[in-house]
Amino acid sequence: MKRFYVLLMVAGALLAPAQSKKKQSPFAGRWDITVTTPNGMYPNWMELVETSEKPEARFQPRAGSVRPASDVNIDGSRLTLTLNRPPKGPANTWELNVNGDWITGVQKRGDAVVAQLAGVRAPELKRKAPTAWTEPEPLFNGKDLTGWVPDNAANNHWIAQNGTLLNEAKGANLRTTRKFDDFKLHIEYNCPQGGNSGVYLRGRYEIQIAYVERGDNFHSMGAIYGFLAPSVDLPARPGQWESFDVTLLGRSLTIVRNGVTIIANQEVPGITGAALDSDENQPGPFYVQGDHSGGMRYRNITVSVPQM
Repeated sequence: MKRFYVLLMVAGALLAPAQSKKKQSPFAGRWDITVTTPNGMYPNWMELVETSEKPEARFQPRAGSVRPASDVNIDGSRLTLTLNRPPKGPANTWELNVNGDWITGVQKRGDAVVAQLAGVRAPELKRKAPTAWTEPEPLFNGKDLTGWVPDNAANNHWIAQNGTLLNEAKGANLRTTRKFDDFKLHIEYNCPQGGNSGVYLRGRYEIQIAYVERGDNFHSMGAIYGFLAPSVDLPARPGQWESFDVTLLGRSLTIVRNGVTIIANQEVPGITGAALDSDENQPGPFYVQGDHSGGMRYRNITVSVPQM
């Protein structure tokens, strides 16, 4: 009897650490979200991390950079958080419910519901490197916009000029008619001083192309806007031709600028501002920003994909 009691005590001691571990919230992780308003739909993204003190969340709004949420509260399968508190007027908040890998909810301004929310757990996108890649294929023929389409034809200022893709003035964005999953992209760009553009990978992850003061490297030339900062601070070259060589495999990203690796095999956490959608499991187009400033030029745009 004494021996059984001792064994029971030992078993209890072994189980104690496991029982003392806090159960992870069903909201923990990353979420791809679609916001539906009376005027249309747009993508969002959210990540929730449980710390030793309290849960922390960050979200990607429709435009701009990823930012932290406040007043994050979890009650079982219910999550509430504050997106922002304007100087005037009520706060913008989310109220979410989770069911496995799905979340639903509403966005409120004060007590008024302004949008419906629906999302899925973001995919990990962990993939093995291919054994070979196809030969580089041109995406721009240097003569016209074949293979490209503006998002606003009435305000389109993109033209083909002397072998370059030129945005004559601030206006429409431009995207490829084809969609891609994993790829190697080569693109050359000429950004004037004060120019501001970007190239979106799969239409979701923006490589910043700009010579404007932002105050931090997360919004500088070659950054994945708001998420990944270049590891090397290269000299500015406004008005000169430069290049990016980009490899995207799942979420794993490498960017080489002017022959120098500035982002090496880093994970892209989620979509950036002005993404076309939040369907991260799906292929997407290359998408060039033209709604910030004119004067941007691109050329020698080629893509390779995994060889089947």
